[in-house]
Amino acid sequence: MGAPLPPGPYIALGDSYTSGPLIPNLIPDSGPCERSDHDYPALVAWTRKVRLHDVSCGGASTDHMWAPQFPGGPRQLDAVGGNPSLVTLGIGANDIGLVGIASTCSGLGLVHPFGQPCKDYYTAGGVDQNARAIGMAALRVADVLTIIHRHSPRARVLVIGYPDIFPESGPGCWPLVPLAADDVPYLRSVEHALNAMLATQAAANGATFVDTYTSSIGHDVCTDIGTRWIEWLFLGSPAAPIHPNALAMQNDALQILAVLAR
Repeated sequence: MGAPLPPGPYIALGDSYTSGPLIPNLIPDSGPCERSDHDYPALVAWTRKVRLHDVSCGGASTDHMWAPQFPGGPRQLDAVGGNPSLVTLGIGANDIGLVGIASTCSGLGLVHPFGQPCKDYYTAGGVDQNARAIGMAALRVADVLTIIHRHSPRARVLVIGYPDIFPESGPGCWPLVPLAADDVPYLRSVEHALNAMLATQAAANGATFVDTYTSSIGHDVCTDIGTRWIEWLFLGSPAAPIHPNALAMQNDALQILAVLAR
């Protein structure tokens, strides 16, 4: 089980890569957030035998840490009071629109399967829109971490990275995943940059980064069912499109538990 945590609950903040939409079983009272009872917070809490308050929500960005995501909904940062022992933060993909980027690139790749239509689209005019968005998100992630420490000064704070979505090498698997061959390296670089930003902000703001990417290489959207941890469409294990399945959540939990054991 690793090093003991101090008394207090575990608070999980994050987006759909934390909440696990469509992974069985849906928590009935999670509403539009669509939290799974097999998301990585649930697996970590069960293993460490700690009380869990999971407020992760599909579609959440850093804005929804301090503002309601939907009418009547809570601010995620409202959960971090009460002297928690552990806080995990899995956020940033929606700040840059990562799933939307992948969808846009697949649409362009269907029409132009060769070359780099997606990279050309996002770097038109000489400015990489995704690199700029990651830079802007860095400031907001830092602000979120500052608030977490202010309200939960005794908590151990972990920033959870994103798993390997696209093949780590090679041209991809068009037309199954219709990304142009030369756009796969570009999309890979966007995710690398997002994770690098999260690692940098964790180190600069008193948190520990949990790398879920390295251990998930070889389990991307182009791999076979059973090997695949990220689903592209509704053709494999239950999960939202371009999102982690239950196997990915198990790996995320293992990486978090390994960090907690240090």
